[in-house]
Amino acid sequence: MKKVEAIIKPFKLEEVKDALGDIGIEGMTVSEVKGFGRQKGHTEIYRGSEYTVDFLPKIKIELVLPDSQVEAAVAAIIKTAKTGKIGDGKVFVSSVEEAIRIRTEEKGEAAV
Repeated sequence: MKKVEAIIKPFKLEEVKDALGDIGIEGMTVSEVKGFGRQKGHTEIYRGSEYTVDFLPKIKIELVLPDSQVEAAVAAIIKTAKTGKIGDGKVFVSSVEEAIRIRTEEKGEAAV
């Protein structure tokens, strides 16, 4: 099993959710997060004063998937979240040793 974490622009969430649903992925965890990468935030003017916005709003999507679904999920996320502009986000894939469904105590891929 693998854990796929994607940091994307907030307005892309529905598109990404729909694209994942189209390939049969139903469960995910979504969090509102803030952060910055190479773009280092941006400056804004408020009431005549300039200030720096360091942490930009992003969405973090987390999925735990069987190995067989990971490649398709990553491709769907990249295809739908990409705008071609700085700050599109990142996708991280890591190994998951175990998953346990609390209600039934199912383990492994059956719990996902």
